[in-house]
Amino acid sequence: MKVGYVRVSTKEQNTARQDEMMEALSVEKVFTEKVSGKNMNRPQLKAMMEFVRQGDTVVVESYSRLARSTKDLLTIVERLNEKGVSFISQKERIDTSTPQGRLMMTIFAGLAQFERECTLQRQAEGIAIAKAEGKYKGRQPIAKPTNWDSVYAQWKAGDITARVAQKKLSLTPATFYRMVKKWS
Repeated sequence: MKVGYVRVSTKEQNTARQDEMMEALSVEKVFTEKVSGKNMNRPQLKAMMEFVRQGDTVVVESYSRLARSTKDLLTIVERLNEKGVSFISQKERIDTSTPQGRLMMTIFAGLAQFERECTLQRQAEGIAIAKAEGKYKGRQPIAKPTNWDSVYAQWKAGDITARVAQKKLSLTPATFYRMVKKWS
């Protein structure tokens, strides 16, 4: 079954051009929405993802209608692929049922990975410079609570539970046990 996804960013925009394309391609079921594509939290996108079955083909006018970021596009196409669903983007001539279409998606995935690694590299370089200038010291350790000794003694004696001790000290369980290990 051919399943279409049509999206425009605002209620004022119209979907006529995409609708005509879906009709010309004999798309049997179309999911349409008028919302931003900034993330994947879209009702009709979710409905389409739940609807499609193995052997179906999802058709879009352009991959920008499906996702605004490379990461989101690759995530959606990967989920479709896991379900045995092909993906066709008319404008870019991508069809994941063909070797050429899969190659294009692989290239997109490589570019997304490269972009992510470059971002992490720039971030690490920025942190290194900030540390050298004394501007970045990382997360500061949590100071020992002033009532630690008395609360710890109550807990160790079995007078209070760990949960009560954590509450009295305003600590999370992980921090409480880390401090127990450090100061006991």
